[in-house]
Amino acid sequence: MELSLLSLSFFASIPLLVTIILMAVLNWAAVKAMPAAWLTAVIISSFLWLMSPNRILAASVLGSLQALNILLIVFGAVLILNTLKKSGAMETINHSFHKISPDKRVQAIIIGWFFGSFIEGAAGFGTPAALGAPLMVGLGFPPLAAAMTALIFNSTAVTFGAVGTPIIGGLGAVLNNPAVRQQLPAGLTFSQFLRDLGVWSALPHFIVGTFLPLLAVSMLTRFFGEKKTYKEGLEIWPFAIFSGFVFTLPYFLMAVFWGPELPSVIGGLLGLGIIIPAASHNFLIPKNKWNFAPLEKWDPRWGKASFSPHNRESPSLSLPVSWLPYLLIASILLVTRLPALGLGPFLQNFSLDWNNILGEGIRFSLQPLYVPGIIPFTLVAILTAWLHRMNKSSVKEAWLITAKQMVPTAAALVFAVSMVQILVLSDVNQSGLDSMMLVLSRFTSLTFKGLWPLASPFIGALGTFLSGSSTVSNILFGSFQYQVAEELNISRMITLGLQSAGSSIGNMVSIHNIVAVLATVGISGVEGEIIKKNFMPALIYAFLVGTLGLLFTYIIFPQTF
Repeated sequence: MELSLLSLSFFASIPLLVTIILMAVLNWAAVKAMPAAWLTAVIISSFLWLMSPNRILAASVLGSLQALNILLIVFGAVLILNTLKKSGAMETINHSFHKISPDKRVQAIIIGWFFGSFIEGAAGFGTPAALGAPLMVGLGFPPLAAAMTALIFNSTAVTFGAVGTPIIGGLGAVLNNPAVRQQLPAGLTFSQFLRDLGVWSALPHFIVGTFLPLLAVSMLTRFFGEKKTYKEGLEIWPFAIFSGFVFTLPYFLMAVFWGPELPSVIGGLLGLGIIIPAASHNFLIPKNKWNFAPLEKWDPRWGKASFSPHNRESPSLSLPVSWLPYLLIASILLVTRLPALGLGPFLQNFSLDWNNILGEGIRFSLQPLYVPGIIPFTLVAILTAWLHRMNKSSVKEAWLITAKQMVPTAAALVFAVSMVQILVLSDVNQSGLDSMMLVLSRFTSLTFKGLWPLASPFIGALGTFLSGSSTVSNILFGSFQYQVAEELNISRMITLGLQSAGSSIGNMVSIHNIVAVLATVGISGVEGEIIKKNFMPALIYAFLVGTLGLLFTYIIFPQTF
C-alpha cells in the first residue's frame, strides 16, 4: 500500500514529536527522552522506510562519533570554568562586572550578546553559550537563567559563526549541484555568490536582531525576577536597543563590504568597545538596578548559586591575570580561524577518519587540533594552572569535577545525534522513499506554496533544532530551499538568506546545545524547561524574519536572483 505524502510526513515526524512531548510536556530529562526518541526512529526506519539493520547501526555509530565533537567542546568549556573557580579568577571577574554595572540585565547583554557574539564569530560550535553561561552563573545568575539567556543571545551571530562557516561551508554546498551552477547569472562568481548570500542572510538579522537584547532581558525578568513580569525587562529598552544596534550595524556593513568571514567577530569586538564604557557611565540605564529574587525564593529547578559574594572587595588575583585565559582563548581562536593566516588548514590536516562505516559509504572525520574544545579550551586550562600558580590538588579537583559533569551529557548527546543521523541517512532504503528529513521538507513546501518565504526560516530552524548546527542545517536544506524557490519562481538569494537566518534562530532550541549548555552550568534534567521558555523568542524571531522575507520577495526586491 502506497502512503500519501501527508502520511509519510506524519510518520517521519514521530521521533521529533516524541522528543518534544517527553521533554517539553512531560519534563523528562534528555538522558531519558533521547534514547526513547532514538528507538522510535529505529522502529519507523526499519518497518516503514525498510532501512537495513546495518544502515541503521552505521547511522547510529556516526551519530555517536559526531557527539564526540560536541563533548570535546563542552568538556573544554567546563574545564576552563572549573579551573578559574579553583584559581580564584572568577571572584575577580565577578568583581569587575559589578564595577561596570550591578544590573543583571546589563551584565546579560554584555556577556551574552557582545562577548558571546565575538566568540561565536571566531569559533562557532556552540562555544559562546558554553563560555558565556558559566560566566553569568559566576556573577550570580541562576544556572537555568544563564543557560536560557545565553542560548537566546547565541542566534544572530551564528549565521557568520566560525569565521563564516555556515555560509561558506553550508550554503556554499548548494553550488555542488552542477544544475545550480548552470543557472547562475552570467558573471556571478563563487566568491560573489557567497558574498551575496551573506548580505541576504545579514539583512533580516540587522532589522530583527537589533531588538533581540530587549527580548532576551524581558524573558529574563519574566521568568526569573521576583515580580515575574516582562515590564522590568522592557524598562531598559533604550540601552537594550542601543546595544542591539551597536552590534548589528557593523555586522551588516561587514557582510556587505567585506564578506561572510568577520561580521560577528567585528560586531562583537566593536560592540564591547562601545558598550562597556557606556554601561560604566550608566548611559541609557534606568536608576533602579534589577537583580534576581533572593536565593531562598529560587525555584529548585533553577539550580544552585555557585558564586561567593564575600571576596568581591578583595579579589585574590588581579583583573588582567584573571581575564588572561579568556583573552588567550579569543586570540587563539582568531589566529587559527582567519583564512589569511593559513593556520586553520594546517591544524585541519591532522584528521582521524573513518571513510566507510560498516561498509555503508558513510564517512566520519575528527580534526582534534581544530576542535575548540582541545585548542584552545583544554590547552588554555592547562596554561591557566601555571599562570595562576594553582596547586596540584586544585587542578586535580577541577578536572575530576569536569569529568563527573560530562557523564549525563554524553549519554543524551549520543542518542540525540544518532537519531538525527537516522532521519538524514534514511535515503538509502528498500522502500524507494526519500529520506525522512526530505519528506518532512517536501510536505512543508507543498503546504505553504506562495507563502514559502514565511515558512523558509522555520525550515532552517528545524534543521538546527535537530542537528545542533547552522552549518549542517544549511547543508541539509540549502539545495532544497533553492529548488523550491526555482519552482515558485521567487528569489533564490532571498530564500537562501532566509534559510540561513532561520538556521541560526534554531540554535535557541537545539537539543544538542541545550544539553551541552546545561552541562556547563552544572544542572541536568531541565532541558524541557529551556525548550518551553526559548520556543517563544525563537517563534517570534523566525516569524518576523519570515514576514520580512515576504516583503523582500514580493514587494521590495522582487527582481533579485
